[in-house]
Amino acid sequence: MTNQMDLAGSFTLPGTSMNVNRMGYGAMQLAGPQVWGPPRDVHAAIAVLREAVEAGVNHIDTSDYYGPHVTNQILKRALHPYADGLVIVTKVGARRGEDKSWIHALSRQELIDGVHDNLRNLGLEALHVVNLRVGAVMAPSEGSIEEPLTVLAELKRQGLIRHIGLSNISPAQLAEGQKITEIVCVQNFYNVAQRSDDNFIDDLAKQGIPYVPFFPLGGFTPLQSSTLDAAAASLQVTPMQLALAWLLQRSPNILLIPGTSSVAHLRENLSAAALQLPSKVIVDLNSIGAAAKARGN
Repeated sequence: MTNQMDLAGSFTLPGTSMNVNRMGYGAMQLAGPQVWGPPRDVHAAIAVLREAVEAGVNHIDTSDYYGPHVTNQILKRALHPYADGLVIVTKVGARRGEDKSWIHALSRQELIDGVHDNLRNLGLEALHVVNLRVGAVMAPSEGSIEEPLTVLAELKRQGLIRHIGLSNISPAQLAEGQKITEIVCVQNFYNVAQRSDDNFIDDLAKQGIPYVPFFPLGGFTPLQSSTLDAAAASLQVTPMQLALAWLLQRSPNILLIPGTSSVAHLRENLSAAALQLPSKVIVDLNSIGAAAKARGN
C-alpha cells in the first residue's frame, strides 16, 4: 500500500464541492507513441494510475481523443468504480485523423459525440468537468467561442456535464465564456520558460479560478536550460522536479497535471510537491522566462 504524499495542499473549484490536491496527474502518456493506439504494456499503465490515486492524487486530466479512446478505457479499467472525491477532467473540441493528426472538432454534433464518447469510455453518467479545447496547438487563437461553448452549456443543463472549463484561451475568451456559463478552470500552455500567461494567472487567482498548465515540463519538446540544470543540481533534485516545484510556488491557484507512463517517474513528479525553494533559486528560475521573452519565445 502506497503512503499518501504531501501534494502541495488543495484547491476548491469555484462554485463546486470539488476540492482537489494541487499535484494531479495527466493521462495523455498512457496511450501509445504519439498518443496513438494502446500502450506497449497496459498493465504498467494501470499500475501508474492506481499508484497515483493511492498516493493521494484526486485530479486526473484526460480526453477521449487520447488514443483515441484508449486512455479513457484504461482509466475505467484501472479505477472504476471511482473513489469518492476523485475528479476526472476531460476535454472536447478535437479529434484524431487517421494520419495521427490533431483536428478541430467544434461543430455541434462533434461536441455532442465527444461528450458521449467520454461518458461511455469512462463509465460515467455525468462528466465531472469538461474543458472546451480551442485555439491552435500551443496557443490561443482570436475569435468567439460562443457557439461551441453554448453546446456544452446545453449538455450541462441536460445533466451530462457537471462543470465546464476552458483550454487554450485568451482573457477575452474567458470573459466571453463567463457570460454563457460558469467557468471552473482554465488550462493553457505555461511553464518556467513559457510565461506569456503571467498576468492571466494573477487575474484568475483574484477570481478564485484555478489555472492548470498543460505541458508543464515542455511537452513534446522537454525543457532544456543550463540555469534549470544548475539549480536542480544545487538542490539534489531533477530539473523536472524543480520545474514542477517552481510552478507550485508561482501562484496558489496553479494545479499541476504532469504525465508519465512510469511508476518511478510518477513518484519523482509527486515528490516535487514537497520541495521548498530558496529565494535565490526562484530568482534564477524566473530569469529563464525573462530570457525566453527577450528572445521572442
